[in-house]
Amino acid sequence: MTPSGRKGKGHPPAESNAAEVLAERVYEVVAGEEDERSCEAIPEEACTEVPGNFLLNALNGAATKLAEQLASPGLVLPWLLGAVGAPAALVGLLVPIRRGGSLLPQLSIAGRIRARARRKWYWVGAGVVQAVALAAMIPALILLPPTAAGVAVVASLAIFSVASGVGSVAFKDVMAKTIPRGRRGRLLGIRATAGGLLALGAAAFLRTRVGEGDALTPYLVLLATAAGLWLLASALFAGIREFDGATEGGRNALEEARAGIRFLREEPAFAGFVGARGLLLAAQLASPFYAIQAQSALGVGAGNLVLLVMASSLASVLSSPFWGRFSDASARRVMVAGGIWTALTVVLALAGELLPENHLGLALFGLVFLSSGFAVAGVRLGRKTYLLDGAPERDRPLMVAVSNTAVGVLYGGAALLGLVADRLGVSVVLGILGLMATLGTVLAWRLPEAHRLIGHR
Repeated sequence: MTPSGRKGKGHPPAESNAAEVLAERVYEVVAGEEDERSCEAIPEEACTEVPGNFLLNALNGAATKLAEQLASPGLVLPWLLGAVGAPAALVGLLVPIRRGGSLLPQLSIAGRIRARARRKWYWVGAGVVQAVALAAMIPALILLPPTAAGVAVVASLAIFSVASGVGSVAFKDVMAKTIPRGRRGRLLGIRATAGGLLALGAAAFLRTRVGEGDALTPYLVLLATAAGLWLLASALFAGIREFDGATEGGRNALEEARAGIRFLREEPAFAGFVGARGLLLAAQLASPFYAIQAQSALGVGAGNLVLLVMASSLASVLSSPFWGRFSDASARRVMVAGGIWTALTVVLALAGELLPENHLGLALFGLVFLSSGFAVAGVRLGRKTYLLDGAPERDRPLMVAVSNTAVGVLYGGAALLGLVADRLGVSVVLGILGLMATLGTVLAWRLPEAHRLIGHR
C-alpha cells in the first residue's frame, strides 16, 4: 500500500529495547491497533516510530496540563498577586495577556518554523522559556514591593504567552508528521483526559491546602513545580523522533500576513473554518460569566468555587475520550456537537436565574460547569483535529498561524463583553454568546469534511 494508506503489523524487532516494547504495547492498547497499524498521512519512515512518539506526546501533555493548572492565570496567579497586595488592575490583565499573547504572534513565526526541516526544537525551546518565565516570578514576588511584583508577574506571563504561541505552531506540525490520521483526535483526547485527572488532584490540593490565610510559600511551591513540569515536558518532546519535512515557501512576517489573507480568499472552506472557530470561541468565553452569574445568584464562596472548578475538570475526564474517538470519525461533526452543547449550556445557565437561592440552584450551576466542560472539550478537540487532518503539510504552519492569529484578535475584542455585562447584565452577555455558538454551529455544519478542506468549492 502507499504511505498515505498503508497498514502493517508494526511490531518492534527482537533487538528492540524494553522502552520500545513498552511503547508498542501501550500504543496497541490505547490506540486499538492490536493487529495492524495505520500510518495514514505521515512519512513512510515515521511509521515504525509511531508508538514511541504517541507515548511521549501523551506524557508531554500530562506534564503541560498539570503545569497549566498549577500556574493558572485564572486561579493561581490572581491569588498570588492578591497575596502580595498587587493592584487589582494588574490581576485583570492576566487572562487577556495569557490567551491573546499566545495567539497573536503566531503569524510572524510560522514562516521561520516553515524554514526548518525539523520543528520539534521550537516547542522544546518554547517550553524551556516558559519554565524560566514561571521561575522568574518567584524572586520577584519575594523581593519586590507589591506593585513592582505584580508588574514583573504580568511581564513574565507575557513572555510565557509568546513562547506558548511558538510552541503551538510547532506542536501541531510535529504531531501531523508523527501521528497518523485517525489517531490524532484520540491522542488529543488522552492528553486532555490526563490533564483533567491531574486538574482534579490539583483542585483538591487547593481545596484542602491553600486558603486566604496561607503564607506565600505554598503559592511559590506551585510556581516552582509548574516550572519543573515545563522542563520535564520539554525533555519528553525532545525525545520524539521527527523526520525532515518540507521547507520551501518560508516567508517573513509581512509576507506571511499577505499569504494568509490570500489563502483565506483562495480557500473559502478554510475561511469558513476560521469563522466557525471564532464564533465557537463562545464556549470558552462563557465560563467566567457562568461564574459571575453563579456567585451573584448563590453567593458562592471560595470553597464552592473550587468545587465548580472540580466539576469542570471532571467534565474533561469524562468527555475527552468520547470526543477524541468521535473527532477521528468526523472532526466537523464534533465542532457542530460542541456548538450545540454550548448553546444548550447557555440556556441552562439562564434558567438558573429563575431558581431561588437553595441547594437546587447550586446543583444546577454545578451541572452548568459540568456541561460547559463538555462543550469546551468538544469544540477544542473538534477544531484541532479538523485542522490537523485537513491541512496539507506545505500549508499547515500558515493555516495554523492564520487561524490562531484571527482568534487572538477576537480575544482582544472579547474584553468588551465585560463592559456589556457591567452596563446590561450577565444575562445579555450570555445571550450574545449563545447566539455566537448557534451561528458557529451553522458554519461548522456547512464545512466540508476535513479531507476535502483545501480546494473545496
